[in-house]
Amino acid sequence: MLGIIAFFIGASVGSFLNVAADRVPDGRSLIRPKSYCESCERSLAYIDMVPVLSYLWLRGKCRNCKAKIPLRVAVVEAATGALFLSVYLLYGFGLDFVVVSACLALLVVVSMTDLERGLILDVMVFPAIVLLLFMAPFWTEIGFPRGFLGDETLIASFANSTLSGLGAFLAFLIVAMINPAGMGGGDVKFAAVLGLMVGFPGILISLWISVIGGGLIAITLILTGKKNRKDTIPFGPFMAIGTAAVLIAGPDIIHWYQDLATAVSGT
Repeated sequence: MLGIIAFFIGASVGSFLNVAADRVPDGRSLIRPKSYCESCERSLAYIDMVPVLSYLWLRGKCRNCKAKIPLRVAVVEAATGALFLSVYLLYGFGLDFVVVSACLALLVVVSMTDLERGLILDVMVFPAIVLLLFMAPFWTEIGFPRGFLGDETLIASFANSTLSGLGAFLAFLIVAMINPAGMGGGDVKFAAVLGLMVGFPGILISLWISVIGGGLIAITLILTGKKNRKDTIPFGPFMAIGTAAVLIAGPDIIHWYQDLATAVSGT
């Protein structure tokens, strides 16, 4: 039962993220007007805004004008619900559920704006940096050890997060300076957010997953003729996927990484 609640909390957040991805890039209010059909511009009834279920009931069409509702609406709601459910199954309900779920919500909305608009917005990134800097000393307290400098203290947690954020920012900045066509300023700032979010060695694992995933998708698109070598592919979603993997399965991935590093160094 609690798992169902976690899913629908996430799906409801996903519904809000759909609105944010549509309105924030255009500078529109998130509150007014209330949700409406983009085709007939009629306000949606509350029964038409039940996450995931309304899309299924309406068969993907507006109740009034029968225009198609973008599939993205249901996909984002379902995906965000699944992410929140995963967090609940791992950590239960508590502070860690709130913090990790909020981080995942940010990753989802940034991915959406980057995919659809080619934008990673300062209005999303800068507040996240401020909040994550505030959170930096306390990651250990919610079950994410950051004590690579010694004991798992507040100072060590803060140092890990801030140095990881700074390191990721500088690494991406160098790449952007070398290849400005392939790396945008939004990616550079987003990298700082991710470093603050997952710390070290989480940021290395996140970027490894991002590069592998992005490379495989790029090769597939080129081989199928959907993209050519000169086309750019948004990297933000891949960065988000790698970071989400670390947030959800972080301890297991980090232990695997540490065991692998130990095995390699011992050979």
